[in-house]
Amino acid sequence: MSDEAKWYVVHTYSGYENKVASNLEKTVENHQLQDLIFEIRVPTEKVLEVGSNGKTKEVERKIFPGYVIVKMILTDESWYAVRNIRGCTGFVGPSSKPIPLTDEEVERLGVETRNVEVSYKVGDSVHITDGPLEGFIGIVNEIDLEKNRIRVTVSMFGRETPVDLELDQAEPVE
Repeated sequence: MSDEAKWYVVHTYSGYENKVASNLEKTVENHQLQDLIFEIRVPTEKVLEVGSNGKTKEVERKIFPGYVIVKMILTDESWYAVRNIRGCTGFVGPSSKPIPLTDEEVERLGVETRNVEVSYKVGDSVHITDGPLEGFIGIVNEIDLEKNRIRVTVSMFGRETPVDLELDQAEPVE
């Protein structure tokens, strides 16, 4: 068994996601499993919903109904603790073997966010370090830290072309 914590997906009855998460948190606390089970999440997003009266309101909606994501070290004890929570139907993976999420899946799902230090600002010239436009120089128009994106204007074939990049695909020109 690995000593490194990984993210696992737990299948629950639909509508029981929050109940399973809170019961699992209580189980971790009661059985002192904090060194095996570290985080329990029910991924949600805020959405504007238009009611029947025409008014809009912001509601929180589950991104993956019927699933809870758990960061844990997989041992027989941690597997048993998660598997025996009321409302939990099992781990995602073949039969009884849970499969952890890959680093790419974790990043794509937004489960863990990594902070990128940005050493440039809007109006600065940047050197593109990765992607199809690697080696080009452009000017930063927008920086969106939440989405990990920047918009850069690059001069190609005599035209100004806006390009969307990830924050770590550009560095300031020195």
